[in-house]
Amino acid sequence: MTTAPPAATGAITIDPWDPGYATSLTAEAIGELDATSVQLDLDVELPSERWRPVSPPATGLPAGGLIVADGVRRIEARVWVGDPSGGMPAPGIAASCAAGLVRCAPGGLAELAEVDVRRSLFTPSRHAADLDTWAGTYTAARAGGGTAEQLSLALQRQLTDLEVTLATRYRTASGPDDLLIVDGPLRGRAHLPRTVGYVKTHHAAYLKDPQTDVLTALRPGQRTPVFLMTTSWARHSWYLRLPTPSTAPWAGIARCEAAADLPRDAVIDLADHSAAILPGMAGVGYKDPRAPQNLVPIGGLEKVLRHRLGDPGLLYRALRTATQARSG
Repeated sequence: MTTAPPAATGAITIDPWDPGYATSLTAEAIGELDATSVQLDLDVELPSERWRPVSPPATGLPAGGLIVADGVRRIEARVWVGDPSGGMPAPGIAASCAAGLVRCAPGGLAELAEVDVRRSLFTPSRHAADLDTWAGTYTAARAGGGTAEQLSLALQRQLTDLEVTLATRYRTASGPDDLLIVDGPLRGRAHLPRTVGYVKTHHAAYLKDPQTDVLTALRPGQRTPVFLMTTSWARHSWYLRLPTPSTAPWAGIARCEAAADLPRDAVIDLADHSAAILPGMAGVGYKDPRAPQNLVPIGGLEKVLRHRLGDPGLLYRALRTATQARSG
């Protein structure tokens, strides 16, 4: 019996260019890149001509608690993957991402429920192999192309998959009576039950007058009616206002998303719960410059996750050492 020889792998070299440049495409920006082609159905909850601010009924946390999911990502180095046959090397990134869950129990304190970290080498090259360093292994992962946007998108997809894995595993063990808030657009996570996407940064203004007048008239704790929006994907959405001392029209405004296939009553229930619960978790300015939209559980989780990513300088040196040893 004979076996095929292993595929040749390409040499990896570190690019000295600062990995932070040309890689600022965030999850929220990715979710709104196609906003110019948006289609809106404004009549989901109320006819568009009868839109008004909605004050949700008072409600506490669900019996199973509120779960907040978030993730962070970081590019540690830009790399080049060589072609053993003599072709042009392919670009790539060595990157880390971390995802976690915080559970807020009724009548209790928030607690860290799950955390996981992944390190990967993203490149379109078929010659890439796992890169072992003294700080951990960067697992080779194929990207759809070598542009900064394509590499960033591959990293973001891995982070989304990690968040989904953690949420599914935790909720399978904890039971069905909870509400999951995911930081950022719901894209890639819309199949998760009882889940709301929380978008705190606005890259596009979807509503037009007179619906925008309703949005800017919201008081803290109020929301707009639910509407259906479709770009390259469909989802229900609504805006809500968090407590803020600012009187600017968009101050304290966040946008929420829910799955497009949910029944009307189920979406309205999620919208009411979000508008009743989230204002009480609004960030405060003296602690977080992104307040009030950066919720307190999200801000705390982000600090934990960035710590779990490790020191970027040490990881960069580990990558340089590993690639030099491999090439030597």
